[in-house]
Amino acid sequence: MSPASTRAAASGDPWPEIDRLAAELAAREPHLRPLLEETVLRCATPGRIVGATLARRLAPGNDSSLEDLLTGCFDGDPGLLGLTESDLAAVTARDPACRDGLHALLNLKGFQALQSHRAANSLWRRCRPGVAHWIAGQAAAALGVDIHPAVPFGAGVLIDHGTGIVIGETAVVEDEVSILHGVTLGSTGNERGDRHPKIRRGAILGAGAKVLGNVEVGPMSRVGAGSVVVSAVPPYSTVVGVPARVVRTRLPDAACIRPARPRRVAAQALA
Repeated sequence: MSPASTRAAASGDPWPEIDRLAAELAAREPHLRPLLEETVLRCATPGRIVGATLARRLAPGNDSSLEDLLTGCFDGDPGLLGLTESDLAAVTARDPACRDGLHALLNLKGFQALQSHRAANSLWRRCRPGVAHWIAGQAAAALGVDIHPAVPFGAGVLIDHGTGIVIGETAVVEDEVSILHGVTLGSTGNERGDRHPKIRRGAILGAGAKVLGNVEVGPMSRVGAGSVVVSAVPPYSTVVGVPARVVRTRLPDAACIRPARPRRVAAQALA
């Protein structure tokens, strides 16, 4: 019996299931057995599972010191592992390509990039900016996701694919946000201090969306793919275009209100 399988299965605890799936996969795929033993089956704690997996992604040469550093973050920072578990629940629930928690842990680089950032942010908050920046740089090089280690992320965040995401120092990402590939949360280049976007609970940022400046994307709002946001997005709204404009407003009960089109546009549509 592996160390992981001896852990009590608390309500909502994903780790016993991940351990079971890893054992089954190792039996079916001998080529993957060494990886699964190193990252799941021989790891005594969930923090070690996450640390071992990330270390092999960020530094393929099996850097034991990096693994120990990352494991220390997830085992030693109260609440950090709970955020990882909430992210696992989010990706398995909201990403139709994700089969299960083991798949997310081993294969989905958006999830791996977010957990790498959570470790870097933990170190940043504990006044270790040098190593926090180093982990962020390793994640950017290995996974194509560039997030400043100071950025706070809420629970249950989904980063889908991840490639090309850039998030600046003073951004904020709240609970249950979904971010697709190619998203930028940047500054306009004309600001100092607090200069990056604030993404509120439940917002969805479509592929290639750019949100620039210290603007707020409201709760449960949606930014369309390829849109450029330079002003505040109201709650429960959908914005699209360059620059982005509101095309739909949803009430909390999910009813939709479409803004009236200008008469000229409507007349052209009828012609």
